[in-house]
Amino acid sequence: MTTPFKNGFAPVSEEITAFDLPVTGRVPAELSGRYLRNGPNPFGLDDPGAAHLFLGAGMVHGVRLRDGRAEWYRNRWVRNAEIARRLGEEPRQGPVHAGFDFAANTHVIGHAGRTFATVEAGARPYELTYELDTVGPCDFGGTLPGGYAAHTKLDPYTGELHAIAYFFGWDHHQHVVIDPQGNVSRIVDIPVADAPMVHDLALTQRYVVIYDLPVTFSMDHAAEGAPLPYSWNDDHPARIGLLPKDGGGQVRWLEVEPCWIFHTLNAYDDGDQVVIDAVRYPRRFVDARLDLGGLPTLDRFTLDLASGKVRESRLDDRAQEFPRADERRTSLPYRYGYAAAAEDLVDVVYPADTAMEDLPDAAFGNALIKHDLETGTQQARNFGRGASVGEPVFVPAEDSTAEDDGYVMAFVNDPGRGATDLVILSAQDFAGEPVATVHLPARVPLGFHGSWVAD
Repeated sequence: MTTPFKNGFAPVSEEITAFDLPVTGRVPAELSGRYLRNGPNPFGLDDPGAAHLFLGAGMVHGVRLRDGRAEWYRNRWVRNAEIARRLGEEPRQGPVHAGFDFAANTHVIGHAGRTFATVEAGARPYELTYELDTVGPCDFGGTLPGGYAAHTKLDPYTGELHAIAYFFGWDHHQHVVIDPQGNVSRIVDIPVADAPMVHDLALTQRYVVIYDLPVTFSMDHAAEGAPLPYSWNDDHPARIGLLPKDGGGQVRWLEVEPCWIFHTLNAYDDGDQVVIDAVRYPRRFVDARLDLGGLPTLDRFTLDLASGKVRESRLDDRAQEFPRADERRTSLPYRYGYAAAAEDLVDVVYPADTAMEDLPDAAFGNALIKHDLETGTQQARNFGRGASVGEPVFVPAEDSTAEDDGYVMAFVNDPGRGATDLVILSAQDFAGEPVATVHLPARVPLGFHGSWVAD
């Protein structure tokens, strides 16, 4: 079986619980909570998800920090009915959408004192316990009528959680708002053609930003047995929509040059303009494949509401992904952002049959990037040849309101140990030595997204 799961993405085969993890340096005593990360981890080579990077069963990894110590590490498969049965357990009871029961593998978030593993394309999230055991599929107390989304954006002022849900069987997207108590408080259906994929969204003070881009459901690829039948569609116009965040009014659509966006760094209002910073691909999912379409760059989209025109500019032409910012600045003007260098993923993603000796040296950069958008400069923190670096997550310092006063956390695979470290950097000394390095007893495969969930 051909599988993209090799090297850094290769799955692990067992669940581990370890206590009192060794630390180099000192974990800041103010950090009390869990660093969580989700990603695909096929149960075995016969797992249907083993043939595609996006379809492996989710496995959530977590490190619990408290009182200057790393108290525990756990990794747990998200137990949809199939994974539960294969583990010899009774399936968890709960509401699934349209019979679509998927072990959510894309993100893991905390909201309303609860923990959720999330995924897109029609499945509902799975709720987890504090220790990452599976509770079951979740419809937020019967208030979520359909599927949910991989990515959410928390409004730092209202405490509301925003998402854009899609499903190949719908003729619309759904803007879903979950209140601070964990119930769906508002749903707005947004008519769209061709059943496009939408992975992320953005928030400003006035708007929910919606991407309608030329990757759409392909019945032809579905008939051919493509595991993820979404493909680049030259006939589908590219546009960005602005939905009033309070739910009133219609979406205003502005046309953009054809492109694909997985992830937003941040967005904000600037007078009669809306500014969106995002990782942009020239194309993606060409012929329903992941390895065609060009490398991702960090770009800015400036939407002029008076003229209806969109101006695009390049913030950084270095290949990068998984952009994150200080989430207290979500929807506001901001200065700093963080990302993972993406060319180092060439060996494990693009394409599956690339030989290690054929890779360029840049494929082994294994770096995190810090952006200063005020000065237009970047810093890189390189972790050495052979390492694998995951998404950076910013964690604010205790009682601090200043942007960039805090820490950047990421999982880094240490090839020397054959295991993974949780590296904690000072955001203000990004290229310096880590504040702390927590040594995990196992390797964490490169995955997708995670969160710091403070106690």
